[in-house]
Amino acid sequence: MIVKNVEKKEKNTVSFTVEVDKDEFEEAVHSAYLKNKKKVNVPGFRHGKAPRMVIEGMYGANVFYDDAVDEISSKAFEYAVKEEKLETVGRPGILNYDVSDEKILTVEFEAGLYPEVTLGQYKGIEAPCEEINMTDADVDAYIEEIRKRNARQITVERAAELGDTAVIDYDGYLDGERFEGGKAEGTNLELGSNSFVPGFEEQVVGMKAGDEKEINITFPENYHEGLAGKAVVFKVKVHEVNKMEMPEVDDEFAKDVSEFDKLEDYRTAIMEQLVSKRRRAVEDDFGYNVLEKAVENMSVEVPDAMIEERMGVMANEYDRNLMARGMHLEEYLRMSGMDPASFQSMIRPQAEAQVKTDLLLAAVAKAENIEVTDEDIEKAVEDIAKAYGVTPEQIKQAIPADSMLDDMKKKKANDLIMQSAIPTAPVTEEVKAEKPAKKAPAKKASKKAETQTEDVAE
Repeated sequence: MIVKNVEKKEKNTVSFTVEVDKDEFEEAVHSAYLKNKKKVNVPGFRHGKAPRMVIEGMYGANVFYDDAVDEISSKAFEYAVKEEKLETVGRPGILNYDVSDEKILTVEFEAGLYPEVTLGQYKGIEAPCEEINMTDADVDAYIEEIRKRNARQITVERAAELGDTAVIDYDGYLDGERFEGGKAEGTNLELGSNSFVPGFEEQVVGMKAGDEKEINITFPENYHEGLAGKAVVFKVKVHEVNKMEMPEVDDEFAKDVSEFDKLEDYRTAIMEQLVSKRRRAVEDDFGYNVLEKAVENMSVEVPDAMIEERMGVMANEYDRNLMARGMHLEEYLRMSGMDPASFQSMIRPQAEAQVKTDLLLAAVAKAENIEVTDEDIEKAVEDIAKAYGVTPEQIKQAIPADSMLDDMKKKKANDLIMQSAIPTAPVTEEVKAEKPAKKAPAKKASKKAETQTEDVAE
């Protein structure tokens, strides 16, 4: 193989061509023939037994070229990266390929390059840190949620009110025709939960068991294609109206929902739990703010390939979390009124922020000559194994050694940054109002994406 025309471009991308000699290309073409010959039917030959020259005579000499290039391209790319000492990121793209009369293959690649990072201040960063103030009102709110979880549904003979659960059938029509996904029977709908299309639940309020009604609504403009902005009619029938009957808050309640015999002891335990949870949240927010400032202080041009690769990881995480609920990402997007392009736009800022944070930590680890010992890795493996209830050997098989090493260096870099960080008083709303508005950095812009990710993961 011969590497030619190596050109480094803007946004940390590189393009180059690789020439593959005719013997190596011929080997790839023949391999493609062997893999595909059973898919080709040729009159006069048993299925899968037609000679290669006969198939090429019928369909053209290049009939197996695409598959041959797919097979040999990864080898050619890896050869070029090693030969030119390139540090590429993300998945490479094949811009073009050509086969000469002499059967020499030329493949043109494009890939992202690991970007150069110029660190700014990352030690002694000041960032706001909230106080940990939990009150009896917070305990009351927690107990109220526990009451709701332990409430009983009681059927009532009255008109439905907000907070009730109505058991309904519904059948949706667009321009007089049923539309896909618009019909269901025996659905439990909590009125006021906003789980249905805006305007639907409010019109069920006031209906009684046995009532039937036509509900007119207009889907939001950002709903999925086909129904966005459309006026539809739902034929609704109510079978039951149920209200929640919640338990009294007393010692018996404490016994039923906890390990405590006394309500006072239960409340004390809740307060300790809330304080601990709040402390973790405050520490996480402080760390987030510190890293965000360190990222803002550095200079880097992130190649699109790195962001797109991280977006793919995030999409897979969404799908895995949704599968735990018996749903797929495609179905979730449809229910959320999003198309794939909108989903990609939503997660891109968060993906870019995550990539920048990784680049920061890797650069700090390099600048500080951070090392990871075998003992560090063994302890990390044991901690992960314990957390997931598996053996250390299983963790070692699941996580590549290089990946574990990189993660450990980044963790140490993160710890180094946090050890010198300086907490400051939180910014009040009055101070925020006095400051001129500024463009939000990449990670701030991703708060919506983060919230939705957490919702899916719960």
